[in-house]
Amino acid sequence: MFQLPTTRYSGLALATLLGALSPTTSASEMFAKDSKWMLGDWSGTRSELLEKGYDFTLGYTGEMGSNLHGGYSHDRAARYSDQFTFGVNMDLQKILGWRDTEVQLTVTERHGNNISNDRINDPRVGGFTSAQEVWGRGETWRLTQMWIKQKYFDGALDVKFGRFGEGEDFNSFPCDFQNLAFCGSQVGNWVGGIWYNWPVSQWALRVRYNLNDELYAQVGVFEQNPSNLESGNGFKLSGSGTQGAVMPIELVWSPRVNGLKGEYRAGYYYSNAKAQDVLKDSNGTPAAISGAAYRSSSSKHGLWLGAQQQVTALASDQSRGLSLFANATMHDKKTNAIDNYVQAGVVYKGPFDARAKDDIGFALARVHVNPGYRKNARLSNQANGLDDYDNPGFLPVQDTEYSAELYYGIHLADWLTVRPNLQYIRHPGGVSQVDDALIGGLKIQSSF
Repeated sequence: MFQLPTTRYSGLALATLLGALSPTTSASEMFAKDSKWMLGDWSGTRSELLEKGYDFTLGYTGEMGSNLHGGYSHDRAARYSDQFTFGVNMDLQKILGWRDTEVQLTVTERHGNNISNDRINDPRVGGFTSAQEVWGRGETWRLTQMWIKQKYFDGALDVKFGRFGEGEDFNSFPCDFQNLAFCGSQVGNWVGGIWYNWPVSQWALRVRYNLNDELYAQVGVFEQNPSNLESGNGFKLSGSGTQGAVMPIELVWSPRVNGLKGEYRAGYYYSNAKAQDVLKDSNGTPAAISGAAYRSSSSKHGLWLGAQQQVTALASDQSRGLSLFANATMHDKKTNAIDNYVQAGVVYKGPFDARAKDDIGFALARVHVNPGYRKNARLSNQANGLDDYDNPGFLPVQDTEYSAELYYGIHLADWLTVRPNLQYIRHPGGVSQVDDALIGGLKIQSSF
């Protein structure tokens, strides 16, 4: 049975699309295609506020996913999830005369359902990627950003303090694809218990030093507090529940190759909080067999590599052309279910002269499960006398998941892009018994 998505915001998504089709008006007016904002310039008030140092953000992201074929459940359905973003950036140099200082405040609200949860992945173990990346971390309101940033020594030193997530600055990556395997900071997708991506925030300090115009190094200290993940703690400011700190360090190189932009990242993270072993107890025996508690490790660590490079451009418009990207992460095998992840892809911006702001993207990803984690599942089934995958008590053994996505981004207005997409998941959740899945998606990105 095919089910239409039910969400209190589906009407807003439709209104947004219809608004983009309205006749072209002045950039200052509502629904003008060449305006940055759907609601226009508020009769000039918005530009006036921006000139005074107040930059308001009203954003919307909506994503639909439907299981067209395969997956854990062949009962076809559609799911819709979305996120509202309300923010303001304040240039304190303009407002208070504080040189090279800015403040950011952002509140987000997520809502909806995810097709991956009950149609694509086996719900007994869940999955690794998500067909709708905007879903997750609680369908709730959150204080996502509350930080102050100041530059020193003519901009060479950049210090940021407050509440924000690691992925804002470390292992950063764009989020145009709809599948989570190709969207945002990937470290947070594979060690999400300690590395909290958007929209979760925690107390943090980030220090960056620009070695030259193309190269900078940065280091951070982030509060590791699992209670920040809870839906009821979206505006929690106290440090109660803190278990330790995550400390990332990263080197970022942004060269121009034949005049075309590139960005290359290499980083390492270390957590000083206790982490649970994926297999053994304190005596070195598999905990699934002994029945004892899993032993704990004194730390958790991993590293990442990332690259983005534009390789072609039109002489008439340098923004149009082909770009390549690749990302990889590696993680502590003793304590983490995922030991490594790799992805690569291409994006072509401005494929047609008549659609100079459209873009096409294609990417592939591989998520690999730690052998110790797989062994633990096998031993758990052995200890419980289970060997039938169809038995409700059986713990599916997870191995490797492969993902692919193809999208076409339709630039309807400067404030609205719609990206229909097709996703293919081989062995969803790394479970070989689950049929490969084909997913149809639609991503809406709009700024009010």
